[in-house]
Amino acid sequence: MKSTDRSRTVRSRTVRSGLLAAFCAVALAAGCSSTDADPSPEQTPSSNEVTIAVTPTTTTVVNPGTEPRRTLAFDTAGADAQNIDLTTTSTVQQQINDGAPQDFSSPELTVPLSASTADAVPEDDASTGATRSIDMTIGAATSPDEGLTDALSASEGSTARLATTDSGAITALHITPADAALDTARAAIERSFNAAVYRSVDFPDAEIGVGAVWTVDQQVLSGITLNQRTTVTLRALDGDRATVDIAITQTPESPVWNLPDNSGTLNIASYTYTGSGTLDIDLTQPLPVGGSITAGGEQMYTDPDSTTVLRQTVGDSITWGAR
Repeated sequence: MKSTDRSRTVRSRTVRSGLLAAFCAVALAAGCSSTDADPSPEQTPSSNEVTIAVTPTTTTVVNPGTEPRRTLAFDTAGADAQNIDLTTTSTVQQQINDGAPQDFSSPELTVPLSASTADAVPEDDASTGATRSIDMTIGAATSPDEGLTDALSASEGSTARLATTDSGAITALHITPADAALDTARAAIERSFNAAVYRSVDFPDAEIGVGAVWTVDQQVLSGITLNQRTTVTLRALDGDRATVDIAITQTPESPVWNLPDNSGTLNIASYTYTGSGTLDIDLTQPLPVGGSITAGGEQMYTDPDSTTVLRQTVGDSITWGAR
């Protein structure tokens, strides 16, 4: 074999290995095709709290809806603790060239939450523009995967905190695992919360009525920088109870993906990702009171220096269910 051929073979193996590692990272971050706002969460030195920054949102009213109209904002200070189950799924299947398809899906996870609004917003959250702090205690999380359920048992009692605005925009996520929590359980719970963060709803700072339509634009960082647009339609409004229909699209900001650890680049040959669903929101409760959102798509990536092609099919869902 010529040295150039050997070099190409080595490079091809390196690219394939890099692709696998990179897509594992994307898959795990993604739950939403990608709900990881910060690939390197900060570990607070004085505790085991993990702080994950959340990218800002831009909300634009497309149609204000019918009269009567009013500004919708959360007021949860006087609410009793809300008990709700968050269930998430994530499927990731990929294939390099004509190789065997590989499955990097995550098991379904149901996380029982007890949520309440704190009396004050911590200073670090206030600096992000947050005006509310939602404190959550994690109950006995479960999964159809018995191994994950066993690993999750030590995570009961873990806590989390969402920094939010009165409009519902989430500006930061904090997770404090129980001391005995296992790494696999920590990662699974973090993915579940990330999915919920990037499937949340901001209400516009304007008066709206039934039939109103607005868009929420936000970047999702999951290895690739994605521009996510969530189109929200106010289907029904009864006092403080709102039902909203949601449509989601994601598009890559650049046609080139810079792989982690300087592993090279890939061309994004095609990228589709869309989703839809409905959420029931009570403006006096910290978290959605019901509903689900399902999303998915297909992507194809090519190596600019070889004939390597990677195809990926992803899907995910979140469901809120009262207990």
